[in-house]
Amino acid sequence: MALTDELWSAIEPVYEEILAHPFIAGLTDGTLPRRAFRHFVVQDSHYLRDYARALAVCAAKAPGEAEVRAFADDAVGAIAAEQGMHAEFLTAFGESADRAAAEPVLPTTRAYTSYLLATVYGGSFAEAVAAVLPCYWIYARVGERLLAASSPEPLYAKWIATYGDEQFQSVVRRVLELTDRLGEQVSPAERRRMVEHFTLTSRYEWMFWDAAWRGETWPV
Repeated sequence: MALTDELWSAIEPVYEEILAHPFIAGLTDGTLPRRAFRHFVVQDSHYLRDYARALAVCAAKAPGEAEVRAFADDAVGAIAAEQGMHAEFLTAFGESADRAAAEPVLPTTRAYTSYLLATVYGGSFAEAVAAVLPCYWIYARVGERLLAASSPEPLYAKWIATYGDEQFQSVVRRVLELTDRLGEQVSPAERRRMVEHFTLTSRYEWMFWDAAWRGETWPV
């Protein structure tokens, strides 16, 4: 079995829960409260700064020049997304990126990025790829799924279009092809660790949207 088939099979129930989540449903029908979307944007800005670091570590651990360049470019792209698209969203809320950056990193964001960075720094290149993969793949699948319906709310329609766009989809296909090549090279034990990391960070993806929907804060 191709590794990507095994990985997706492991998280199919998680993906179905993501699609059924009221945050995602509210994006497409335009009923998502702006407070929830703002929460998501602010925390995603925090998340993407650490995700860019994780991608840079993937680049540093990559065995070939093509992979080094690709992950380094993706790290730069993650920062560009944080500075560009998120700044546009925050402007729509009448806020600045500096004000958002001063807000605290909340529990789910902290837990997700802590696990992600610990895995990419402490694990092999293959494990690092598995850990960062859900942020590529799940967003691509959600964006592709929602693109046809889009949203009556322009802000939400722009978010959907970003991840349903062919340019982003092509980047994800490149990472999936790499993942399958790695699956042919790693030991059974390392492959099991890849599945574990991928499953855990996929669960964090659901938790991230759920935290925005709930308006998560630090309890104390």
